[in-house]
Amino acid sequence: MIASRARLRYTRQIGKIIGFRLPEGAFHGATLEALLSVPYDSFDRLTREQILTFIRSFLSCKCQDNPFCGCPERKFVREVIELRESGLDHVQISQYLRDEFGIEIYAADILSYLEEAVHLLEAIQDVANQFNVPRMQELVRMHITAIEKGAPVISES
Repeated sequence: MIASRARLRYTRQIGKIIGFRLPEGAFHGATLEALLSVPYDSFDRLTREQILTFIRSFLSCKCQDNPFCGCPERKFVREVIELRESGLDHVQISQYLRDEFGIEIYAADILSYLEEAVHLLEAIQDVANQFNVPRMQELVRMHITAIEKGAPVISES
């Protein structure tokens, strides 16, 4: 999954503050837990803003097991897909994630994930075709087109 390839740019800095080394994975359990407990006034303004944006965007759910519920990873995946569907290419997505959240991820990893996502959607489309589910067929087709072309999905909900 793409979330396992994401690294947090300030993991070492957080580790020094809390007194132990953290894994670099942005969505590793220990990292997520540390983000929720670290004193934010220990960081410069930009880092503090990125940490708070990360928390608001990926760790804000009502699950009892938060942050270990899987919601952060799913929200990250949704963010990547939505960024692509809004027209950003894989390089721009990588830059946006770094600038907005302090997440470092190779553009090639994003491109690979987007290709995997299209293949998965094609499989879903095959199932929708087989069971003749027109609404699903149309939604999947729209998302495939949006990911391939970087065009927004316009849906009549």
